[in-house]
Amino acid sequence: MKQLEEKIIEYLSRPDYRPIDSGALARKLKIVKKNRGRYNSAIESLAASEKIRIGKNGRLRLRVSAGFVSGVVRKINSGAAFVIPSEPSDQLQGKDVYISSRDLKDAQTGDEVLVRLTSRRRSGGQRCGRIEKILERASNVFVGTYLEAHGQGFVRIDGTQFQSDIHVGDPGAKGAQPEDKVVVEMLRFPTANRVGEGVLTEVLGHRGDPGVDTLSVVHGLGLPHEFSEEVLDDARLQAENFDEEQIGDRLDLRKETIVTIDPATARDFDDAISLRRDRRGHWQLGVHIADVAHFVPVGSALDRSARERGTSVYLPRHVIPMLPEVISNGLASLQEGRVRFTKSVFIEFDPAGNVMGAEVANSVIQVSKRFAYEEVMPIVEDPQAQKGKVAAKIVQLLLRMHELAMLLRKKRFAAGALQMGVPEVEIDFDDDGNVTGAHERHHDESHEIIEEFMLAANIAVAQLLASRDIPFLRRAHGTPDELRLKNFKDFCSGLGFELQKYQSRTEIQELIHSVAGQPEERAINFALLRAMKQAEYSPEETGHYALNEDDYCHFTSPIRRYPDLMIHRIIGELAAGQKPSLMAMSELIQLGKNCSLTERRAERAERELKRIRLLRFLEDKVGQEMDAFITGVESFGVFCQGQEIPAEGLVHISSLSGDFYSYDQTSRMLIGERTDHRIQLGDSVRVLIAGVDVDRRQLDLRLAEEKTTQKRRRPKKKASSRPGRKSKGAKNAKRKSGGRSTKGKGRRKSGSRGKRR
Repeated sequence: MKQLEEKIIEYLSRPDYRPIDSGALARKLKIVKKNRGRYNSAIESLAASEKIRIGKNGRLRLRVSAGFVSGVVRKINSGAAFVIPSEPSDQLQGKDVYISSRDLKDAQTGDEVLVRLTSRRRSGGQRCGRIEKILERASNVFVGTYLEAHGQGFVRIDGTQFQSDIHVGDPGAKGAQPEDKVVVEMLRFPTANRVGEGVLTEVLGHRGDPGVDTLSVVHGLGLPHEFSEEVLDDARLQAENFDEEQIGDRLDLRKETIVTIDPATARDFDDAISLRRDRRGHWQLGVHIADVAHFVPVGSALDRSARERGTSVYLPRHVIPMLPEVISNGLASLQEGRVRFTKSVFIEFDPAGNVMGAEVANSVIQVSKRFAYEEVMPIVEDPQAQKGKVAAKIVQLLLRMHELAMLLRKKRFAAGALQMGVPEVEIDFDDDGNVTGAHERHHDESHEIIEEFMLAANIAVAQLLASRDIPFLRRAHGTPDELRLKNFKDFCSGLGFELQKYQSRTEIQELIHSVAGQPEERAINFALLRAMKQAEYSPEETGHYALNEDDYCHFTSPIRRYPDLMIHRIIGELAAGQKPSLMAMSELIQLGKNCSLTERRAERAERELKRIRLLRFLEDKVGQEMDAFITGVESFGVFCQGQEIPAEGLVHISSLSGDFYSYDQTSRMLIGERTDHRIQLGDSVRVLIAGVDVDRRQLDLRLAEEKTTQKRRRPKKKASSRPGRKSKGAKNAKRKSGGRSTKGKGRRKSGSRGKRR
């Protein structure tokens, strides 16, 4: 194996090497199938010995030598940039590397680069460097607005990444007209002294026309949005071959009372619930998930496409599914009254809600009744009123579901799970797709029922796989950095709330409950979110911090998430009594990185299109005022989000009159040196819309009042000592949830917004 490792190192050391993943490298090195095991072991050994690094998208590169740093570029308005190191370095002491515009070459924001550190330092000791090599471009394809000048065509790229227009040659290429939105492939990136050059590859339509904004986001982020004929043919073949009567050795649950609960606008239904209680008072919970794996064989065209996409993308009024609709909305959708194949998890709980055991099965079900969330709680709260409307056995099932879910929820929070209370905002549209307003998403106990059962299923499956030492793709949420938690403690202290054991999940949750319904609620929840790490997919046993679980995975949404599909395949083999087909650790690591990236790309696309829609809504409202709250405080200004219309903009520090403001990093405040006036996270403010630039994605705001709504300094107070109990002022407050790492199922339905744990 030593010789194979040397061969890998030699190839990665070539001057013209550009990072590729282990599969592509195996093909370059002509590794035959029978030697792939040795090859994967060599990759794992080199990574473990820190001779190579598995980077973004699972691509391989050598570890950098002393005096060099690899990282990701973030350009600033001056034309200079910072490089955020890919991994901690003693020579940087936790700081980024400053790159002047003359040392940046043609590196752009998001590019991964190799930096040579120089002897120069900035004030405060920050290291400086110069770009030696572009390791990996963030993108070569961009979207912008077509312009013409001096008989030449140019494109002004959307956003603020490029300070000058990109030259695209003779005018009218591809039939483009001025003010059209176009796609450009970059031929030569711009530098401080050179204009960028590109080739126009596609005209999307006239700026502002219906559907063009959606196309701009899709192309700008490189989202796969059309299925190839090969994939569609594969899906049609699966539909032709599906015979609901040929159930084989599946566990037949067609006579069981089973329900689905989903958003009213959902088109695909991937989970269903059954629940019994025996004479001992033990609960027998059945969580039945659409058996997508049955229709997506490993290595098929469908599988390759789903793996590339990684996830469905939920945009305002538009969905880009991971799988063709014949599967996602048809064969694998658990529709009422239709026979459907499923993977089932059966979990037994004792009367106190303790798990007594769990098992899995390949099954077949027929949903008895489909419910929208809004229909559930009226039945639970007044079951007698449902006589003659809903079958008695269905009513009893819903009552049992509510009782068990609330028991599990109470038990989960008592054990130290976190629930952050940032409300989710949903944009309202008219029939033509224009923004008309926004509202906070309703979240009641019907949502919590499904949330608890999906969490229970995900945990049970992960524990089953872990107990058998089967490597699998976990949903990992690492412990927050000590410094971030300490800063969160100091921030809370500044608001008058004492958090003595800031490492304690239980004490943090007590604090969250104690501020519910109070003015400080929003500020503390935002600060806690910023202290958390981002959840990701990884085979590493890092646990899930927010859930306080050692073993956790995503199993419940295989229609829209590729990691869930991977888990289904393993579970299906176990349920059939077969030895599961295992993936090499290096391959799992690579797959986890790719799935994490596609998930974040989907999240970014959703945020980007929402931002565009909101900015278009505000374009003709310059000069008007609106109520807002502060979502971020930086040294250069304050980010504010409208309360009625959730658009976020910047109040630049230069526009704050009447005092000179300095920035306090620990408390994340701007403090007036003369007046001691404090501007901080969560403050309510009245802002003036000063400018809107849709193409650059910018909303400029000014404070309409001289001061923000400043809270009185309170004496120090401790969080409630009773876990899960809200303060009096919060008893009637809406239940809210959100954050980087929240809902266990991570539900994403057509027409709905979900949360990700």
